[in-house]
Amino acid sequence: MDDAALAQLAALRRSIDNIDAALIHLLAERFTRTQAVGRLKAASGMPPSDPERERQQIARLRALAIDAQLDPAFAEKWFNFVVAEVIHHHEQIATTGTVQTADSA
Repeated sequence: MDDAALAQLAALRRSIDNIDAALIHLLAERFTRTQAVGRLKAASGMPPSDPERERQQIARLRALAIDAQLDPAFAEKWFNFVVAEVIHHHEQIATTGTVQTADSA
């Protein structure tokens, strides 16, 4: 590759790295909120999962993905992955009062 192509590649990768960092911070914020939901559910005797809410969210996120020109199947896979972790956290909160992470285990 020539120097111009290498410089362009480095710039694109820096941008991707910035986006990855933003995504990690957004996920951390999201899990902070879902853990608060888990504590509320546990205190109120609600079940860890809400299949109807999940169905509504999948439909909403698929529509958002289409608008954003992102594969809606990918958006749904991502959401299902995140929801599985959220439900796991809610179950932990209901049984132990806290969420165990890899670093805290």
